[in-house]
Amino acid sequence: MCIVKSMQNKMKYFKYIAMVVIALAICTTISCERDDICPESTPTTPRLIIDFYDVSIQENSKNVFGLVAVGVGNDNVLDGYAIVNTNNIILPLKTDSTATQYIIYKEYTYDDNDTPDDETDDVIGGNPDLITINYSTELVFVSRACGYKTIFNNVTISIEDDGDNWILSRESINDNQSVEDETATHFNLFH
Repeated sequence: MCIVKSMQNKMKYFKYIAMVVIALAICTTISCERDDICPESTPTTPRLIIDFYDVSIQENSKNVFGLVAVGVGNDNVLDGYAIVNTNNIILPLKTDSTATQYIIYKEYTYDDNDTPDDETDDVIGGNPDLITINYSTELVFVSRACGYKTIFNNVTISIEDDGDNWILSRESINDNQSVEDETATHFNLFH
């Protein structure tokens, strides 16, 4: 009888522990929110979208051949824009500044003079234009898991006159242009 009573006490003890474990599991599951992990589909800080058009027939899209985009200050070619033929470009903007500059080459060429280890005799050809993108930044809360994203307001583009510009004019799609998403073009550049 003593053994049976001891077994019953142990069973009550195990039931109590099992109930505590189940309660903790339920509490843990309930306390997790859906947005504890930021989904890849969540919009983040948007990039500036520019389309290229023919300056003589401004409603006609026009490819830029041999396009290369280089960020000023980092001297790295922008991913996806190393000697491409395209009628648009998507540029990331600095979130810790109110201006970003790019050198955009048309008909870019590169000759290392058969000395790949010696950069002093390299020859870069093509027509580079320097564009400056000015804006103000605004932080926007996305979610607890994703944090904040930056949007850009009052965006303007200026083209430095070097006497041989291939980019001849620009057009903002909207007055007081903002860059809040990557679903539509923000500027047109004519060449």
